[in-house]
Amino acid sequence: MSRNVAPSSGETDEPVRMLYRLRPNTVDLVCLPEMIFTGYVFPDADAISPSLEEPRTGPTSRFCAELAARLHCHVVAGYPERLPLHEVEHTELTDGRTIRRVGANAAALYGPDGNFVGEYRKTNLYDTDMTWAKPGTGFVTFHLPPPLTTLSLGICMDLNVQPPAEWAGLDTGPYEIAEYCVAQRTRVLVLLNAWLDSKEAPEEEKDWRTINYWALRLRPLWAKAIAEGWPDSDDEDQQSDDSHSAGEEAGRQPGEELLVVICNRTGTENGVTFAGSSSLFSMSRNSGRPRLVRALGRHQEAAVVWTYPKSQGSAGG
Repeated sequence: MSRNVAPSSGETDEPVRMLYRLRPNTVDLVCLPEMIFTGYVFPDADAISPSLEEPRTGPTSRFCAELAARLHCHVVAGYPERLPLHEVEHTELTDGRTIRRVGANAAALYGPDGNFVGEYRKTNLYDTDMTWAKPGTGFVTFHLPPPLTTLSLGICMDLNVQPPAEWAGLDTGPYEIAEYCVAQRTRVLVLLNAWLDSKEAPEEEKDWRTINYWALRLRPLWAKAIAEGWPDSDDEDQQSDDSHSAGEEAGRQPGEELLVVICNRTGTENGVTFAGSSSLFSMSRNSGRPRLVRALGRHQEAAVVWTYPKSQGSAGG
């Protein structure tokens, strides 16, 4: 299950109510976006401090634990973690500003018994994070029971090139989180996002530029060994539905498939508009193209169930 949603207080939110209407043992994984219940756009440490949450005992963690136990599934969600006092630090940004790092842009994973499984702190911070958050120390992988098995976790900007590295080109990247997944033999990659709208083709239901960019940044998970440009010009002209340039139905190879769940924000917060367009990809190494299985609209606030692989006659969503 993926959720394309704007932040809310939780209990009166229709997508949240939909989660509680699900029957136990009907989903394997529930994904909720980056900083789901607090919002994302905070100017500094003072502004976000009242919204920081204690790990394992804060509101987002309690929500995940309760939902996981209720549905007998894994639940992962993003939240702003309050740092213990010994981790709070002052640092100088590249523009000369001195800021306080009082929290971490974090995610918590809970298991079917409602118990804590693990956590992750965003490694590659976006500009908004840098005014208050301490970066994590690297990506994380969990070894879970089937059907999830090897699951890796990242948050939004983790998909981009990590400074001080610089983009060197399509063939060489770097593609940090994709290369990490290759090394870990990841079967499921989950990205919890608050990704901004591209503002390209705003009349389109989905933010295709953003969806294509997400797939491009995961290129090592699907590209052929022989270098190929992607997307090509024909792809860019065919952005009409879920089977267009992201390559639906192309290149799947048995035994090499990796599922990518990108769970993104929608709506506007403090003048910032988010891309929505939460997506499910199937990627197979050396297949030459990623396959977009499902995607939500850029303005569609919803909790949806995506069944994969779809059984015959199943709507899958």
